[in-house]
Amino acid sequence: MLNFPLLKTGAAMQYPAELSVRYATEVLQYVDGSEQRYRDSGTPQRQWIVRLDLLDEQELSAIEHLFVAAQGMIGSFAFTDPHDGVEYTDCSFALPQIESRYVDELRGQARVIIRQNRSQ
Repeated sequence: MLNFPLLKTGAAMQYPAELSVRYATEVLQYVDGSEQRYRDSGTPQRQWIVRLDLLDEQELSAIEHLFVAAQGMIGSFAFTDPHDGVEYTDCSFALPQIESRYVDELRGQARVIIRQNRSQ
């Protein structure tokens, strides 16, 4: 199993750490205007926006290698949520590319969006 790489500090991401939690809800609207709502899935879907600045070449390379190993959005990997410390074992990249660049010699930045896959 693949794991999202930790930084040399032991953290998975830097602050500000953005997390969104969504429930899939369906809404049926009837002719009389009343509505019925129900969850399409019993579990919420989490999504993290991971912004990483001041990465060294090795840290940035580890993220790029994970993206290649996971075959972009197709594969899955484990990601530990820094908010609650829970490891979510079935996550994927939410975009078909990662934003990474070298700012200076031996210093880079990256931005990735990670989405928890629905298991149900």
